[in-house]
Amino acid sequence: MPRALPYPLFIGLRYLRARRDERFISLITIIATVGVAVGALTLNVVLAVMTGFEEDLRDRILSFTPHVVVSNYGTAMPIRPDLEARLRALPDVAAVSPYVEGQAMLASNAEVAGVMLRGVRPEARGVIDFAHHLKEGEHVEDLATLHAVKRDASGALVELPGIILGKELARQLGVEVGDPISVVSPAGVPTVVGLVPKVKRFAVVGLFDAGMIEYDSSLAYISLAEAQHFFQLGDAVSGIEVRATALDRADAVAHRVAGGLDFPYQVQSWRDLNFNLFAAIRLEKTVYFVVLLLIVLVAAFNIVAALVMVVMEKRRDIAVLKSMGATRWGIAQIFLSKGLIIGGVGTAAGSILGFLVCIGLRHYPFDLPHGVFYTDRLPVQIYPSYFALVVGVSLLIVLVAATYPARQASRLVPVEAIRYD
Repeated sequence: MPRALPYPLFIGLRYLRARRDERFISLITIIATVGVAVGALTLNVVLAVMTGFEEDLRDRILSFTPHVVVSNYGTAMPIRPDLEARLRALPDVAAVSPYVEGQAMLASNAEVAGVMLRGVRPEARGVIDFAHHLKEGEHVEDLATLHAVKRDASGALVELPGIILGKELARQLGVEVGDPISVVSPAGVPTVVGLVPKVKRFAVVGLFDAGMIEYDSSLAYISLAEAQHFFQLGDAVSGIEVRATALDRADAVAHRVAGGLDFPYQVQSWRDLNFNLFAAIRLEKTVYFVVLLLIVLVAAFNIVAALVMVVMEKRRDIAVLKSMGATRWGIAQIFLSKGLIIGGVGTAAGSILGFLVCIGLRHYPFDLPHGVFYTDRLPVQIYPSYFALVVGVSLLIVLVAATYPARQASRLVPVEAIRYD
């Protein structure tokens, strides 16, 4: 024979079915269940969308930023093949490449703009890979070759090295792919007549669109050799970029690299380089979670109201159960089980609906206003751990809310209940 339900759970289920004179209590119960469901639904969808925005932003940043950066404190560092070999030999290291970084000015025929000029090895796409953000131009490898452009209106051709610009920067300068552009160093070159700005001509071979104005309007790429020559570094570089085999291994790789290098080397992970940004995003997610959790809290007050009214209606039943030997804990379990059933049904319904909404948003995304967000589609990222967190926190709130009515019911004195009823 099937095992009978424990009497607190059995009675708690019976109390969910309202009699004709208890319809109002039943209505409050339904409202409380719907409130918990709406709270769980909203929490799950908002967490999925916020996580999607965070990871989309992270992926965009990591297209232009390595997982780990090794540099000197404020000075250039000589290229050391032995150091690169040591870094490549470390566990979880996928790629290593030196880079050069410096400030410069770009000048077209009409405009001038200050930029951060980065020199990279075009073939070292395993460290940073912004190729999938190229909107015009074909290959990052074009940085390493010369390109023929018109010298002047006469039509004479001259071969220039390549440069890749952000799309917004190109718009500000009024240039397109194939146009020549001048790169001006803020550090002048000493001559007999004094310091003269160093100017180098390049041909625009590509435009990238990161969707982030910080990159699109102030970042330009040239080849590593051209950057060393332009900034007069000789064989030195600004640092070495390291990419881990997986993003979650980046911190471990940074720790291993830092453990094998002494002063004056400085090791920073992508989290260190973007700490303030991602700390702000995590704080924003936390605030959203806490604020939306108030929906569940309001629903919990409805559960308290419903249970208190049930306790008042069932005083005679409670007195009879205690007279038959029911313990205080057993009586409390009746109302705790009813509260948890209400919260459990609401949380389960809200979580299922939230999952379906997230699936719908992933398969049928709607466009976001162009220029307002850095992405044109609403990003949604679903993690079971977040759904489990919402379920756990919601049930905890419901359990705490049901504690007071259950405690009041357990303290009821049978003689007084029967005398006054």
